[in-house]
Formats: sequence, structure tokens, C-alpha cells
Amino acid sequence: MNPEELKERIPVSELILSASRSGGPGGQNVNKVSTKVELRFNVLKSSFISDREKEKIMAVLKRRVNTEGELIIVSQTERTQYMNRKKVVEKFYLLVSAALTEQPERRATSPTKASKSERIEKKKKRGIIKKLRKDSGISDEEL
Repeated sequence: MNPEELKERIPVSELILSASRSGGPGGQNVNKVSTKVELRFNVLKSSFISDREKEKIMAVLKRRVNTEGELIIVSQTERTQYMNRKKVVEKFYLLVSAALTEQPERRATSPTKASKSERIEKKKKRGIIKKLRKDSGISDEEL
């Protein structure tokens, strides 16, 4: 699922945005202006997401979800609240779309003949280097 589809499904009114003082760049401006933006989205109470999608979001983004089921995302890299607000909303849609995207199951493959022979050649070279070092007392740098 791409972020544009999510923007149509999940309205901005579902997102709770709050601002506080940031520790980012800006000199004295940082001490006066609330530029850090925190986005909270209650995954469990959202009526725009199905139960299956809620479970998937909770599983994939479990480190960003608190005990009340709120997905929390913070942005404080920009100097203005407006830019941080824009960035955090964009980040939200990207994270949720990535969480809801099905990953194709990995198919196990065997190494090719060329890669096998290349690995064996590297092992032989390494063995020769070690043998020379043992016999003559010469270090790797000297070879």
C-alpha cells in the first residue's frame, strides 16, 4: 500500500499533533520557540483501519507504539514548527504504508558454480599466504 492511498483513507483529523521545545539547530531560537513536533495516532481506536491492518501495524511498529496503542513519531530536525509538522506527517504515512505492505516470501537458492569456485580460489589463496608466513616468517604486508 502506498502513502497516497493512506492519505485518502486516514484523515489528518485522526492525527494528534503537539509541539514542544526542540534541541535541534537554531541557537537561541531553540530556547524560545516550540519547534519539535510529536505525532500521536491511536491505532486501536482508529475506524479507518481494519482489524487485520491494526494487528499488522502493532506487530511491525511495536517499538513506536505505547501501551495505550498510540503510534508516536517525533520530528525536530528542522528550524520551524511548520517544516517539522510537514515532515512528521510524511514520516507517519511512509511508516504505516511500509508496515502494511506485504513482503514477498524469500525463496531459497543455491550458490552458482562460479561463486563456489570463486570461494574455493579465495580459500586457496589465503591458505598459500598463511603457509608462506609460517615457512618464511614474512608478514602479509610484505607480500
